Amino acid sequence: MKETINKLNQLLKFGTEYISTFSEAELTHKSNPKKWSKKEILGHLIDSGINNLQRFTEIQFQNKPYRIRKYNQDELVKANDYQNSETKEILEFWKSINNRILYVIKQQTEETLAFKIKLEKENFSDLRFLMNDYVDHMEHHLNQIKS
Repeated sequence: MKETINKLNQLLKFGTEYISTFSEAELTHKSNPKKWSKKEILGHLIDSGINNLQRFTEIQFQNKPYRIRKYNQDELVKANDYQNSETKEILEFWKSINNRILYVIKQQTEETLAFKIKLEKENFSDLRFLMNDYVDHMEHHLNQIKS
């Protein structure tokens, strides 16, 4: 997990510095009304962080295999109105939730990383996969913000 921890640290540093360079107009611009702005992508990453922090902690005490519950990404972005939120506040929230996630990841042992999870349909995996997937998901969306 050392690699995952290092990657998450780098993404947080990069994301914070990079997002801070954009003007409000650049952050809220939408290339298409049905697409998220850079600011809404950041908001989606907050929602992802909230949901995954809950997963990462609940798996510690819930029956195994832990069932992954989906969340409605588009509706959460709309309900939280990230597009019209203060950029500094949502950037700080994103950093804060991910610092908590980093802490939780660092607490895991080989035993807990092997905790089984049930994905969609009848697919199974483990907590290690879920944590690595979370960091890869963040990287994907930060690359969207970058492009």
